[in-house]
Amino acid sequence: MSALDAIEDVAVNGLWKVGAVLLAGLLLLTAGGMGFEWWEAAHDRDLARADLATERQKSALLTSAIDTQNSAVDALTKAKADAQARGMAAQAQAAIEGKRYDAAARALASAKATTCDDAMPAVNQLLKDIQ
Repeated sequence: MSALDAIEDVAVNGLWKVGAVLLAGLLLLTAGGMGFEWWEAAHDRDLARADLATERQKSALLTSAIDTQNSAVDALTKAKADAQARGMAAQAQAAIEGKRYDAAARALASAKATTCDDAMPAVNQLLKDIQ
């Protein structure tokens, strides 16, 4: 049995050595794979940061454009309000001028002229009344 014990010792020691080598190889492959995955995650993170910086720049440009547009809308709103105020003032002035013209025209309604010389005093009076 001593020969059998010797063979058994060699076989067991050999199995442990093979197992240890296999486990070391598996550990090496696992560590290498994890290192690669870590590198890949860092690479993806860097790409995501670059994309985020690009999107932030786009967002800043869009915000600036929106602010410019809002300023233009505010300026147009103010210009519209000013134009409406001028329009109302012009309408009021036109109404006053129209009443004055109507009054002058009523004053000349009874005037009759057959020649230019007969009409000139009435025309001059109409011009004075309109001014």
